[in-house]
Amino acid sequence: MSEAPLENLPYGMLAEFDHPDDCIAAIKKTRAAGYKDIDAYSPYAVGGIIDALGFKKSEIGPIMFIGGMVGAISGFCMQVWTQAIDYPLNIGGKPLISWPMFIPVTFEMMILTASLSGVFGLIALCGLPMFNHPLFNSERFRRASRDRFFLCIEASDAKYDTQATQAFLATLAPLSVEEVPQ
Repeated sequence: MSEAPLENLPYGMLAEFDHPDDCIAAIKKTRAAGYKDIDAYSPYAVGGIIDALGFKKSEIGPIMFIGGMVGAISGFCMQVWTQAIDYPLNIGGKPLISWPMFIPVTFEMMILTASLSGVFGLIALCGLPMFNHPLFNSERFRRASRDRFFLCIEASDAKYDTQATQAFLATLAPLSVEEVPQ
C-alpha cells in the first residue's frame, strides 16, 4: 500500500470557541478522549490552558544552566591560562592564581553564555525559523489574535481520523470545526 503524498495530508482539525472556559473544558475532554497531539491558541494568556494541555516543564532551564556553567568555567580557565601559565607576572608577591580577582570576569562570562544559550536554545526548541505555519491557511484562525480561542488536534496524533475527530469536536459545542490543510 502506498502512502499519500505529504501535501495531501491535513495538518489537523481546528475548533473555534468564543470563551476561554469553553476552550479549557474542550481541552480536558479531548485529553480524556485519548488525543495527545493537541494545541490551543488564545489572544491573551489564559492560566488554565497550560495545565489542561498537560505541558511538561520547559527544557530551557537546564540548557541555560549548562551554558552558564560552561561560560563560567571557560572564563575562569581563560584567566588562569593568561595570568598564571602563558604570561605570569609576580606583582607584590601575590599568588599567580588568585581566585577572588577572577570572580568578575567569571561571573560576566557565566551571564553572557547563559543568556546566549537561552536565546539559541529557545529558537532550536521552537523549531524556528518557521516562515509559514499551516494554521495560517485557515481564514477563521485570524481571529486567534483578537477574540477567539482555538483547539487544534494535529493529524500526527495516533488517534486522528478525519471523520471521527470532526464528529468528536462537534460534540464539544464549538462555534466552528474545520480541517486545516498542510
